[in-house]
Amino acid sequence: MLKDRLFGLIGKNISYSFSKKYFTEKFHNEKILKARYELFDLPDIENFIPLLARYPDLSGLNVTIPYKEDIVPYLTELKAQAREIGAVNTIKIRGDERIGYNTDIYGFEKSFTKYLLPKHKQALVLGRGGAAKAVGFVLKKMGIPFQPVSRDEKKVHLSYSSLDKSILEKYQIIINCTPLGTYPYTDQCPLLPYQYLGTQHYLYDLVYNPLESLFLKIGKSQGALTQNGLQMLHLQAERAWEIWNARE
Repeated sequence: MLKDRLFGLIGKNISYSFSKKYFTEKFHNEKILKARYELFDLPDIENFIPLLARYPDLSGLNVTIPYKEDIVPYLTELKAQAREIGAVNTIKIRGDERIGYNTDIYGFEKSFTKYLLPKHKQALVLGRGGAAKAVGFVLKKMGIPFQPVSRDEKKVHLSYSSLDKSILEKYQIIINCTPLGTYPYTDQCPLLPYQYLGTQHYLYDLVYNPLESLFLKIGKSQGALTQNGLQMLHLQAERAWEIWNARE
């Protein structure tokens, strides 16, 4: 008797994730038999190898905060885009092979460009993790100049404390790649001078739970165009499913 094909999500403190619900509903609606999806909350990336040993029927994994970069040394192969940015959010498991992909690139590009307007010319990218690397890859591909923002000001990063009216006038796109505002910490948001936002701005939040983060809520109240990360989640999940099932 064939065992179920097992898929899942690895990350830290991931009870908020919609991924299990999404894939469980997908399997039911599309009558995909012998497949299930679980959340694997790892307190440390070193728990990854024991996880594989415990679940030898694992066929594929999604990877989320904070392990999109830390997972790389544990993989046997990296596909081109994942290797270029140094971040992985999808793993195909085939025997002893653990192949890393980045479907955040696909999900972000498809969802981001849907609402992009000619007036949206330059971007601030909040955060420094694997998701921010995927976003930066897409912006570079699209020819959109962008500036990373982090808590520590470096040569290539702005600090949150340096953001002012002149900077927000220069950068019409603001993309939140941090977990700030994710359930249950819905009262948190990036430290921006929100009073300088207006109708010329486009705020994109990779956070999707809640559907409207405090970052987006404040932006909308200032007249900005806003979008959450739910469509990106769906798009990257579908791309991951294609990868897991591809014969290659």
